[in-house]
Amino acid sequence: MNTSTHGDSAFNNPQSAIRNPQSSSLLAASGIKKSYSSVVLDGVDFELRRGEVHALVGENGAGKSTLCRIICGLTLADAGQMVLSGLPYAPRGKADAEHHGVRMVMQELNLIGNLSVAENIFLAELPNRIGVIDYRRLNENARGVMARVGLSDIDPSRPVNSLGVGQQQLVEIAAGLAQRCDVLILDEPTAALTGAETDLLFTQIARLKTEGAGIIYISHRMEELKRIADRITVLRDGKMIGTRETAATNIDEIVHMMVGRQIDEAFTSERRARGEVALRVENLCRADVVRNVSFEAYRGEILGFAGLMGSGRTETMRLIFGADKADDGNVYLHGSTAPARIRSPRDAVRRGIALLTEDRKAQGLLLPLPIRINVTLARMKELLRVGAWINSPEEQAVAQRWTKALSVRCHSSEQRANELSGGNQQKVVIARWLHRDCDILIFDEPTRGIDVGAKFEIYQLLHDLAARGKAVIVVSSDLKELLGLCDRIAVMSAGTIAETFERGQWTQDKIMAAALSGYTQTKALSAE
Repeated sequence: MNTSTHGDSAFNNPQSAIRNPQSSSLLAASGIKKSYSSVVLDGVDFELRRGEVHALVGENGAGKSTLCRIICGLTLADAGQMVLSGLPYAPRGKADAEHHGVRMVMQELNLIGNLSVAENIFLAELPNRIGVIDYRRLNENARGVMARVGLSDIDPSRPVNSLGVGQQQLVEIAAGLAQRCDVLILDEPTAALTGAETDLLFTQIARLKTEGAGIIYISHRMEELKRIADRITVLRDGKMIGTRETAATNIDEIVHMMVGRQIDEAFTSERRARGEVALRVENLCRADVVRNVSFEAYRGEILGFAGLMGSGRTETMRLIFGADKADDGNVYLHGSTAPARIRSPRDAVRRGIALLTEDRKAQGLLLPLPIRINVTLARMKELLRVGAWINSPEEQAVAQRWTKALSVRCHSSEQRANELSGGNQQKVVIARWLHRDCDILIFDEPTRGIDVGAKFEIYQLLHDLAARGKAVIVVSSDLKELLGLCDRIAVMSAGTIAETFERGQWTQDKIMAAALSGYTQTKALSAE
């Protein structure tokens, strides 16, 4: 890499990467403006120092990605100026920015699926001899870069479309690290990564810092900022709200800067009065994944499901919804003594059960289709005229009503679902089930991958659903989320419910002990 041309708080973490708050300015942007149909950036100032990680946070639509696209040459600013290493900087495109050592790894993958891993990493500078690609040298070079991000066990000649999403994200990151990099912009880089993969990425970020590079880090994951960020800049509605030293601030302050209110305002400290039993599950089983799971969910309450990854939470919900076939056990609805026959998701929906899956893109939405169709899909028959013709005006009216009710940020109900932010995509899925008017709503990781502002809106929606007498079940890996939202929390461990806590009975320590209990017992039994 060549760099010659260019207190007491929830965030304080002694294990953080090396901090260098006194480093000199590397990149300075001032008065940056950009408008499309509305103002996206309104006179934003931003500074990146050498050898630091500068986090850029804000709700979806706050202007983070637009600012970064301007810095890396993908978008032209309407006004403002930039200085890179003391010299005027106005990139004419992506290639020009990369020539100056400015690179961006975007959240949406930008790989060519039928090319190899090595070809994707060095696509701009393929080694060649007399115009013929030197694949031996290409693969050797790729192995060194791949090892940095934990891909040493992957053949560099393997087609990139044969890899999982997390591995493809690491290939994208490896491509960013492979070339000269004075300024590296990372947009939600850990969204598809495991904990171990994230650790490797953070190790490479620490290495870049020691070499004098500056990293702009976009993330909705507040906890990551403890580990990785030196400073945090908050954008809201296209304006810079402020910049804070990470060690001198905390999550609550950053969230308040982002959305104008404290995160605790979205939670309740009072237990709701619950109504009749809406769902009763008895001895539900599927192989070793779900083992004799029994519980009840009541109208007017929010029942949370906690547990470690692989504890059986999602698998249990899929069995209830008929997405998977149970080996044994029964599901009873609305106080009935006769078990419900749920053989498929269609049966579940007909009986008033909705499931918002943890993977909204793959399992919850028809991404290439408009919001209108995604919202009305669960009650499409009601929109049919004589024959198979859809009453389009009525369909549009329904979609518009729900997008307005849930404050879905979109141009119109004709906008495609894949053009929406994660939070707005989640609202579209919720709108579908609200339109269906299901009595039992299962939310599996309802706020994963969405910004804090959208989380507030979904939390309020969950409260409103419970107040309307719906039975709401929330599966979440965010323990703080469950503690704030729920009236009861069932803790799963090794495929079974280890313990259920009422509000006021739980502590984080008790929940974690219950989450680990099944694995401890399994280990003890196997040792015998």
